[in-house]
Amino acid sequence: MDVNATISSAAGILGSLTLTGVLSALLTLLVCLLIKKIVMTIFTKAFARTKLDAQLSKAILKAVDAILWVVIILIVCDALGINITSLLALFSVVGLAFSLALQDSLSNLASGIMLLASHPFKIGDYVEAGGQEGTVRNIGIIHTVLATVDNKLIHVPNSSISSGKIINYSSEPTRRVDITVSASYDDSTEKVRAAILDAVAQNDMILSDPAPVVLLGEYGPSAISYTVRVWTKNANYWPVNGALKEAIRESFAKHGVRMTYNHVNVHLMKD
Repeated sequence: MDVNATISSAAGILGSLTLTGVLSALLTLLVCLLIKKIVMTIFTKAFARTKLDAQLSKAILKAVDAILWVVIILIVCDALGINITSLLALFSVVGLAFSLALQDSLSNLASGIMLLASHPFKIGDYVEAGGQEGTVRNIGIIHTVLATVDNKLIHVPNSSISSGKIINYSSEPTRRVDITVSASYDDSTEKVRAAILDAVAQNDMILSDPAPVVLLGEYGPSAISYTVRVWTKNANYWPVNGALKEAIRESFAKHGVRMTYNHVNVHLMKD
């Protein structure tokens, strides 16, 4: 690029400016700023009446504010007599380069907007998303923060969340607890079921409706497996899960039910 030509072009533009033109541009700028303030106020009040997520509304307002500033710059430059065609071309090139450089971030941004708009989960929910599992601490525009059960914070890109399966374990008020236990072939099904239901009855956190269910699972090589299904409030899922396992073992001992394990019986026979 010819430096002298650039300086001459800039000098030509500055030389063409007049006091009237500058005053007209300043007046145009004041009017544009006033209109911008009115537009932003209208958008802010409109979003306040909707049920849009606060972070999503904030992101949209920032985008609208940036677009209005670009329009104001173009209008003021035109009022100063500057050719805005070259400016538009410059903005287009810069925008293209910006989008290519931040392709992954823009993908996360679009996914974040989708998550905030669709509300598949909220802060405090326990979810499985993006190949990770934990309690939602923050839903950002780029990342969603999950806290694991061992108190680690995981920043999951929103693009991996929106493109995959999302399991929300906290969306419903109740949750079913499924436990599988095994008992000896020598113990009758009625005896095993009675021992399990006795353990269930001792836990006040287990709901009576839907009623607890004990099903015979399958016949294994060394034992019969039984599936226990009970319902509880969502917040009590893990306490019930742990307490019921302990109670079933104690109830089996009380009722004389044997909890077996894989073993092989060897029989010696004489000729």
